[in-house]
Amino acid sequence: MNNTTGQKKGRSMSMSFLVTLVFALVYFYFKLPAFNFHDPAFYTFILLVAVVYCFCSILTQGLFRADSGRELWDSIKVNCTVSFGVCVVLAVIFIVGSIVSSPLLRARSYRDLLTVEQGDFASDIPEISFDQIPMLDADSARKLGDKKMGELASTVSQFEVADDYTQINYKSRPVRVTPLVYGDFFKWAANVRNGLPAYIVIDMVTQKADAVRLNEGMKYSRSEYFFRNVSRRLRFQYPTYIFDNPNFEIDDEGTPYWVCPRVVKRIGLFGGTDIHGAVLMNAITGKCEYYEDVPSWVDRVYSAELITEQYNYHGTYQNGWLNSFIGQKGVTVTTEGYNYIAKDDDVYMYTGVTSVASDGSNIGFLLTNQRTKEAKYYACAGAQETAAMSSAEGIVQYMDYTATFPLLLNISNQPTYFMALKDSGGLVKMYAMVNVQQYQLVASGTSVAGCEKNYVNLLADSNLSSESKTEAKAVKGTIADLRSAVVDGNTNVYVKLTGGDCWYVLSVSDNELAAVLSVGDSVEILPASETGELRAAYSVRRLS
Repeated sequence: MNNTTGQKKGRSMSMSFLVTLVFALVYFYFKLPAFNFHDPAFYTFILLVAVVYCFCSILTQGLFRADSGRELWDSIKVNCTVSFGVCVVLAVIFIVGSIVSSPLLRARSYRDLLTVEQGDFASDIPEISFDQIPMLDADSARKLGDKKMGELASTVSQFEVADDYTQINYKSRPVRVTPLVYGDFFKWAANVRNGLPAYIVIDMVTQKADAVRLNEGMKYSRSEYFFRNVSRRLRFQYPTYIFDNPNFEIDDEGTPYWVCPRVVKRIGLFGGTDIHGAVLMNAITGKCEYYEDVPSWVDRVYSAELITEQYNYHGTYQNGWLNSFIGQKGVTVTTEGYNYIAKDDDVYMYTGVTSVASDGSNIGFLLTNQRTKEAKYYACAGAQETAAMSSAEGIVQYMDYTATFPLLLNISNQPTYFMALKDSGGLVKMYAMVNVQQYQLVASGTSVAGCEKNYVNLLADSNLSSESKTEAKAVKGTIADLRSAVVDGNTNVYVKLTGGDCWYVLSVSDNELAAVLSVGDSVEILPASETGELRAAYSVRRLS
């Protein structure tokens, strides 16, 4: 009898273990917790596994039909003591870890997560010519990407464009890149063998969208369903690593990669979220390699959200935890919203900085390298981004345009908000520049060149700049480089002369000759009419 009872108990324990193991594998497959004490999801995973095992042990041994409560309790103690003990230990670790990770005890450590240096705007942020100014926000890029996808008749029925457009520098040009994704499960099943055939590149200056077709399709993406899913492949290759969201980028040769930042906790068990290197996954082959020092072609390792969080810790706890609530001396935080600046072949996140009192103005702004986390603060009292957007919308209020979130530029050594003005359909119609320190100084134009010229003239009239674009003179020379772009439905030609360091913009609709110019032509570039009717800043004539 005892032997029979022992066999039944053994079978019950085996069944409980098997069911628990199946549950653990299924849960792990879908939720992908890291086997890391710094990951809160790990504690949830162990707790659920323990609960399932206890429930199965009670169920398989028929203890719900116990003759008495005491018999049930004795059996629970026998079968669930180990699982309960594991849960208690993990709960104690979690609670103690949370306490020692608290800003209440570690305010200085939170403050020091981000090292912020003082910067000089005029010297650190060089002026860029209008043919290098990014004109697109994420929403406009999505519209161009969707339009380009509609032109690809062979793929539009099977694939869609992913929404996560990553801004990077590619061949010294600011661009946004995004992969294709499968339309649905059945389209995935029909195309999984060949993978995703292309990715989209959108030039943020010329507003040109290109679909880059691959000789071999991307087999690893976020739209895969099984082991070729990026997050799942990462987890099975690096079971103890915690990862931030993977970013899609391309290297200098155009090879697609997933940049997967490795998350570490620098304060206690759960506090001080930071990045320590990244895994680069080849989107075609799935090959993964971890780098502590990320290659220079990678542009985005630290997300804008993480940088913002770390600066807010830095600004909030400068003078301790108590000061962040009482007195709030010197407490600063970032404003809502951010944008990106291309500089030295890296991408920098820009955001404004304001006092915690939130008086509607900025006291400065922050530029942070998204690859290295190098951060510089620039003291510059002025308008918040939302106020600048309202100011730009005000000068064209009769057209009911809306402004995009500003981009920070150096125009005549003046910190300047640059933004596009879009109509109700989301199309860019005009551009505006607003002085950061004196946001009543607003200039607009139907082209970037025209907007810049109007803005510089406005600065000169306000004694903020000695330059004046209205005094531009005719120049003669030989064309060294020639580019074209379609802006607001109009074809513009950008010309650089031999020995020159600036570009001249010519509107084909105003200068038909611009359409047939070639490198090596001798030309004379003349300032455009002061009537403001021309869409570009210059006109041209060919020299005999």
